[in-house]
Amino acid sequence: MSHGKDELTSSSSHGLRISLNMIEEKLEVNSRFFKVNLLQLENAVVAFMFEERMRLGTVAIAMPGTGEVAVGRSSVLVGGKYLMTTRALAERLAAKTGKIALVSLFTELDETEALRMYAKLLDKVPGVSQTGPGSRVSDLIRENV
Repeated sequence: MSHGKDELTSSSSHGLRISLNMIEEKLEVNSRFFKVNLLQLENAVVAFMFEERMRLGTVAIAMPGTGEVAVGRSSVLVGGKYLMTTRALAERLAAKTGKIALVSLFTELDETEALRMYAKLLDKVPGVSQTGPGSRVSDLIRENV
C-alpha cells in the first residue's frame, strides 16, 4: 500500500494558473496492483479506479444526501460492465465526502470482488472522509458493503 500526491499545473497567456492535486492509493494483491486516483474539486470528487494502467471504464455519478435520501441518487453515465458496483462506489464516495462523486471503474476482477477491493481502497485514501452531518450515511453504506 502506498499513496502519493501529484500536482498538475497549467498556465495560460492571461496569467491564469490551474493546479490540480491528484491523490493515488494502491494495493498489491498476488502481484497485481489495484489503484485509485482521486481528484478533489470544491464541490465534487473524481475517482479513477483501475488495475496496472489508468484506463477509463464504466462511469457513474452520485449526489450526496443524508439518510435514505442518499441511496439511489446515482446513475451510470456510460459502460456495460460493473454497473451496480460502479454506482455503489460512487454513492459511497459521495457519502464519505459530502460532494458530487464521479467514478470510473476499469477492472478484470469479478463484480463482487471488485466492490470489496475498491471499497477497501477508497477507505485508505487520505482526506476523503467527512465528519459532522452526513457522516452517518458513510456508516450505513459501510455496513452494507
